[in-house]
Amino acid sequence: MTEQNRVQWVYSSQNEQELEERYDRWAEEYDADLEADFGWISPQRTAETFARHVPAAAAILDAGAGTGLVGQCLYDLGYRRLTAMDLSQGMLEVARRKNIYQAFDQMTMGETLAYPTDAFDATVVVGVFTQGHAPAGSLDELVRVTKPGGHIVFSLRTDTHRDNGFKEKQEALDAAGLWKLVEVTDTFQPLPKGEPEVLHQVWVYQVS
Repeated sequence: MTEQNRVQWVYSSQNEQELEERYDRWAEEYDADLEADFGWISPQRTAETFARHVPAAAAILDAGAGTGLVGQCLYDLGYRRLTAMDLSQGMLEVARRKNIYQAFDQMTMGETLAYPTDAFDATVVVGVFTQGHAPAGSLDELVRVTKPGGHIVFSLRTDTHRDNGFKEKQEALDAAGLWKLVEVTDTFQPLPKGEPEVLHQVWVYQVS
């Protein structure tokens, strides 16, 4: 299976169990595929944006951490209190070998997370809010587990924002006084070599 076909294979998962199994199978080749064949830059772009708002001492949840690509970017910027959470144990095992996280938790975005309320100073999400992945309702739990005054920083496909309920959910959380928008970046190509038609933005919210 080519790398391009593997991405579409993952995107076409019919349920969370199938998505988990397919990521488990992809885990060992994931980093090399995204770097060599797609030029995946969203982790770097998101980490750079994150660093403008979150101090290095913060306790951070990397929600949908995968193999730890954004975690590595944050570690390189001086962040050390990192928790990796992902639905795929195979992806978490690859992340574990990078020695950048303090904890590893297998959980699924869109479900109730097994963390206390206000457990983290900040949350980062990269590559998860995309086709066939975590729903807009995932944001409710991220708000719950992030402390008031803390930040939630996530990359989001522009078509997913428009078509999959994210625009409405983001606005509803703002209207409810649960968070406020701090920054949204210009659009960029997160996969310039592999899928140049895909566009992302990075969104930064502060929890109220």
